[in-house]
Amino acid sequence: MITGKILRDSIISGANLLISKKASVDELNVFPVPDGDTGTNMSMTIGAAKRDLANLPDDCTVEKVAAQTASSMLRGARGNSGVILSLLFRGLSKKLKGADHADGVLWAEALQEGVDAAYKAVMKPAEGTILTVSRLAAAKAMEAAQENNHIEFVQEAAIAEAKIALANTTEMNPVLKKAGVVDAGGKGWLVALEAMLS
Repeated sequence: MITGKILRDSIISGANLLISKKASVDELNVFPVPDGDTGTNMSMTIGAAKRDLANLPDDCTVEKVAAQTASSMLRGARGNSGVILSLLFRGLSKKLKGADHADGVLWAEALQEGVDAAYKAVMKPAEGTILTVSRLAAAKAMEAAQENNHIEFVQEAAIAEAKIALANTTEMNPVLKKAGVVDAGGKGWLVALEAMLS
């Protein structure tokens, strides 16, 4: 189980790492437009939540943390990648509504709800993007939760699958293949998942 405090601190950790790695994520950005701002946009979006989360008390619930994160990120969303990141957290928030704590099963379901929210919002979802990475990671989390309900086990499984999916984005997307890079948004999501686990 994780408490609201643990979830709050993990999202702040995700924000800190994404902010520190924004330049390396920016360098990967060639799709859909090679404007080199995916890392910047994602870090600004999650950074908006970081500021507000820092003000939440230690006894907050996972519902409160998730709701604050989703609200702050929606207001602070920058660019396509930031909007998709905010939608992933909006779905998380929807699934965690009413929850004081979260176990591995609930967390996996929340990751899946985030993916559903992101896919619904994109008119023409392209494979080989953050959508693919988040979808495959959430599916693996759902499988893992059936095997072991420990939230760290579930998050580790999601990360392992996200790494594989990210590596495969180069083969899924001709623009990425030509440039010889993985998807920038998918890399940003992996960074956030890894930082949250740590």
